[in-house]
Amino acid sequence: MQHHISAITFLVDNYDTAIAYFTQTLNFSLTEDRDKGEGARFVLVTPKGSSTSLLLSKAKSDDKALIGKQAGSKVFMILHTDDFWRDHHSMCAKGVEFLETPREEAYGTVAIFKDCFGNKWDLLQPAPADLN
Repeated sequence: MQHHISAITFLVDNYDTAIAYFTQTLNFSLTEDRDKGEGARFVLVTPKGSSTSLLLSKAKSDDKALIGKQAGSKVFMILHTDDFWRDHHSMCAKGVEFLETPREEAYGTVAIFKDCFGNKWDLLQPAPADLN
């Protein structure tokens, strides 16, 4: 049996603001945007080359306090890239707030950034696989 995660719920306060951020700032693709009625939408944004999407979910009143804090103070998402410096420079030029200077770790080049909602992410270019 084979499984994979197809989507992860991501709380937002406004669908259109979130779509703009993910598609224009992080270069994700808008893979679905369907009206569900009564102001609700089924919205998926997907990093290019990924099979896992974010399901943008407009927070209801009792969930609004969770926007930007879905993982507490921890990193919520890890965004893999094949070119760290290209994406880091592009994101900085688009106003993305990096919380640290990029660093080299045994597992790759990484830096923590905040999305427009306040969630922490790692931008990570994994180290090449050990060929030994």
